[in-house]
Amino acid sequence: MGLAPRIVTVLIGPDPAARLDKALGAAVPEAEALSRSRLSRLIAEGAVRVNGAVVTDARAKLAEGDRVEITVEDAVESDTTPEDIPLDIRYEDADLIVVNKPAGMVVHPAPGSPTGTLVNALLHHFGGKLSGVGGEKRPGIVHRIDKDTSGLLVVAKSDAAHHGLADQFAAHTVDREYVALCHGLPDAGDPRLNGTRGVSFEPGGVLKITTQLARHKTDRQRQAVLFTGGRHAVTRVTVEEPLGPVTRVSCRLETGRTHQIRVHMSHVGHALVGDPVYGGRRKVSEKQLGPALAARLNGFPRQALHAARLGFRHPLGGEMLEFIADLPPDMDDLLQALRDTGL
Repeated sequence: MGLAPRIVTVLIGPDPAARLDKALGAAVPEAEALSRSRLSRLIAEGAVRVNGAVVTDARAKLAEGDRVEITVEDAVESDTTPEDIPLDIRYEDADLIVVNKPAGMVVHPAPGSPTGTLVNALLHHFGGKLSGVGGEKRPGIVHRIDKDTSGLLVVAKSDAAHHGLADQFAAHTVDREYVALCHGLPDAGDPRLNGTRGVSFEPGGVLKITTQLARHKTDRQRQAVLFTGGRHAVTRVTVEEPLGPVTRVSCRLETGRTHQIRVHMSHVGHALVGDPVYGGRRKVSEKQLGPALAARLNGFPRQALHAARLGFRHPLGGEMLEFIADLPPDMDDLLQALRDTGL
């Protein structure tokens, strides 16, 4: 049997927000770890009483002195199937886990990928020892990386950790650095690049790409660069190693939008090697690298992108944590082959 539900009681202070959900978001103590979305669900489920009466309208108004009682049920079991899939775990404690995800693994079950995901693997790893996130015994996915991108990911194991990590991502205080292999050389002296809208350069030759991003109007699987509407997106790119027709770069995310690095690099004319969505038809010629290496680079089976560094403050303990994951063999071997050409 589950634990008895807990009752969270809040007395509304002066000048509450105009809506019930927003007023509760501001009034509920942070220690309760009830996110705005969780509060909205609880309101809709009839778990919120105002002065003793159930209120299910998130737009309801509150007044100073109102007494609100929120019934928070014990977390229920997830309907996602646990699967015994090996994981490269870089850190774990009672609140969170950091995993080095391989390329080819989807983070969360979705239509077309109901099994074999990181969440399926984590549920098996936790073996039922999970307090729950959002009312369900599931891992708290705070951020995602694409199926065919490898690298570091932090996942919450409790509501409190999920809430604290989400706040850091929203405030852009999480340090995320990716290693990528792109076509061409993003050079500050390139007049074409300097004339591209959304491009600027910071000290040290750091390329800053600032745009809005939104779903493509005709292809819902793609993101598109906009300058009005959409969501604000900022990527900083540093040249690390020119390798003839391609370049190893590091990319730091200020924001974390879907496909952000991939679409930004394509926008500035330096699409990632192997990117099947944003890479276009760009190929390296045999004259540049020789037939064998050109074929290997042009046939690289995924976007050459790896989440190499992840730094954040522990959401409960407060200490700074930083993790580094070396390049996976496919990217590392390709880079070594390019270096061997002496270009």
